[in-house]
Amino acid sequence: MLLPHITAPNFNSTLGAISGGKPGTLETLKIMRKIVIAWKTNPEIRSLAIRITSDIPGKDFAGEISAVQNWVRSNIRYVQDVNGVETLQTPDVTLTILAGDCDDQSILVACLLESIGHPTRFFAMGFSPGEMEHVFTQTRLGAGWASVETTEPVDIGWMPPGIADTVIVHNS
Repeated sequence: MLLPHITAPNFNSTLGAISGGKPGTLETLKIMRKIVIAWKTNPEIRSLAIRITSDIPGKDFAGEISAVQNWVRSNIRYVQDVNGVETLQTPDVTLTILAGDCDDQSILVACLLESIGHPTRFFAMGFSPGEMEHVFTQTRLGAGWASVETTEPVDIGWMPPGIADTVIVHNS
């Protein structure tokens, strides 16, 4: 998932070299958090989140989370980063091109959920110790954290089997 150089369209176009392994993953997740903090109050993001959840009864928080997950999965095409370059997109870029990889989709999901009151965090994981391969958003649901995976056809709360290592960054 993470390679030694990172760019972010519409967010400091080049953010410089990022180290590998867990330290690089942590650096990348912190940049993702900065994007979420900057964009979760954007009126267009909030308006989209409200439209996505408009058919969900008030205070049905699981329904809101599921609606956001399904909307992103259905409307944002999974596409890999530029070959050999880890990139991050702001949510407006992802919504304009309707495509992004797991970190781009995670940023969009986190912005949408945060804009309607759901706290989020990024959950990076790998199947070998020290090797991070994937990231998704998690959000508070009841007393715990629920995964919001948009690159696979799974329900909220799903966790892949065989996780050997994780890095978590809260978006608050």
